[in-house]
Amino acid sequence: MNQELQKNITYPKVSFLDVARTFWGGIKPKKWWLFFLILCAIGANVVGILVPVFYKKFFDVITVTGNKDLIAQQLVAIIFYILFLNFLQWIFYRLGTMANIEYQIPTIAKLKQQSYDYVMEHSYNFFTNNFVGGLVQKVNRFTRSFERLSDNLLWNLLPLAVKLITIFIVVAFINKWMALIILVWALIFLLFNITFSNWKLKYDIKVAQIDSKTTGYLADTLSNQNTVSLFSAFKRESLGFKDITNKQAQMTKFTWTLDSFIEAGQAFLGIVIEFILFFFALKYWQQGLVTVGVFVLLQAYVIDLIHQLWGFTRIVRDIYQGYADAKEMVEIIKLPHEIIDVPKAKKIIVKDGVVEFKNLNFSFNQTRKVLEDINIVVKSGERVALIGPSGAGKTTFVKLLLRLYSSTSGQILIDDQDISKVTQDSLRENISMVPQDPILFHRTLAENIAYGKPNASQKEIKIAAKLAHCDEFIKNLPLGFETFVGERGIKLSGGERQRVAIARAILKNAPILILDEATSSLDSHSEMLIQDALNNLMKGKTTIVIAHRLSTIQKMDRIIVLDGGKIIEQGSHIQLLEKENSLYKKLWTLQAGGFLPASEEIDSE
Repeated sequence: MNQELQKNITYPKVSFLDVARTFWGGIKPKKWWLFFLILCAIGANVVGILVPVFYKKFFDVITVTGNKDLIAQQLVAIIFYILFLNFLQWIFYRLGTMANIEYQIPTIAKLKQQSYDYVMEHSYNFFTNNFVGGLVQKVNRFTRSFERLSDNLLWNLLPLAVKLITIFIVVAFINKWMALIILVWALIFLLFNITFSNWKLKYDIKVAQIDSKTTGYLADTLSNQNTVSLFSAFKRESLGFKDITNKQAQMTKFTWTLDSFIEAGQAFLGIVIEFILFFFALKYWQQGLVTVGVFVLLQAYVIDLIHQLWGFTRIVRDIYQGYADAKEMVEIIKLPHEIIDVPKAKKIIVKDGVVEFKNLNFSFNQTRKVLEDINIVVKSGERVALIGPSGAGKTTFVKLLLRLYSSTSGQILIDDQDISKVTQDSLRENISMVPQDPILFHRTLAENIAYGKPNASQKEIKIAAKLAHCDEFIKNLPLGFETFVGERGIKLSGGERQRVAIARAILKNAPILILDEATSSLDSHSEMLIQDALNNLMKGKTTIVIAHRLSTIQKMDRIIVLDGGKIIEQGSHIQLLEKENSLYKKLWTLQAGGFLPASEEIDSE
């Protein structure tokens, strides 16, 4: 396994309060709309509870014997009161809907932006330990969970609380014992649901976790579809995906079965309350303590409460599910960034581009040493090559210079400025890198070339493309520089992607240049042309080259040989070939002749 992948991540524990605080960060700019929405929701539900009171009066009046004309006038007045209350409730709901739009949509956008910004600032190590597909899923589920929690709290739980309190008060004016029956029944109903849902939470969290695994596996295999085909691994990957989806199906089936049990319990409690209330109401009616209208009032309230409480299990389940979905993202948001700027970090100022590694040590997990006691000074404008067996520490060397990792001890200085004390952005703005396997954005060729200098003119882009010999393939494209290159640049060949990366470095024109075998994906003709472009690019720049093919570094000012995380030799191509028992000489002989005598075999990691 690659050493980088061994540096595992321990996520912080996250509570419901942590999730609420994170959501509040997005809500805060629109908090007054939220408060207005709460007032509208309370008003609408209080008015809704008052409507059955007038239905009670209606039936009390209609059962009275007497002058029908007078009774009819009273009934008409009651109907107009009902009309007014319904219209008032309608206004409250319309205002509440408007407030919800004004507060929720901007909040979702802000939370999504905050998630994106925080995730993108995590370290290289973080991304090597997480599937991209899984991260995308977590960001999307985080904002959806906010919407789900907000809707349930404001449109379901708040109305339930308002209705329960208002109904208790109204019925208590009529008969305190019936009000007490309603309250006790509602509390039993809620306690039953909350206890059951709380017990079930751990299974909902497992469902969310396995859903992330399913998405991650899906994204990983889809992005590597070509590799799957080349290795005839479709059946193997299909079985792997089937195993994960079957586990997800089993867990989902289990949680759905639990839901069916709670629905059965709710139905039983609904039957019980209706019977008990009407049994007591009938007794009080016989004693002349309640009127016929009370039966209508109770029926309206019971039906409304059962309807409201019937969905309570779903509400609680959605809230817990929303919490489980949000929890994964909040864990990432609460995870401190591994590489951060020190307080009041200044921008680095690079004039000469002198790079110095002073007593540098680096270990993964504080256990496995990768680089040990590195002391190098790369002079201004010097061209230095790093070579060595696989696992010698070449890539880590460069990543430390870019601050993708932080050194365990020691310093890296650029023009006598400690890179750990300057801003990361300013550091990387002064370094251009051409990787061995460049990954492009699914954007136009022009946008990809200008990525290091977004304000570049079309003329500058075309000059850089020409110097990198991109114009040779761009001129054959129907849309030219406006051609979209596909996800990760898949529409281009490896050599074409590398030329785009070189053009990007040429346009950025940073004082320090890093080349990771920048011509490895090119044919011989293209390599010759690009090598010429790179020679021009390196002029006046401090250049560090990670070399795998030694034929490309013969003209370097200095070659540094790494092995086992240590510098074992350095010098020019000629000097190292003249040195007895030189590792560089053995590597050169191996690449030139294809084999070494058995006595001189290289112990490669």
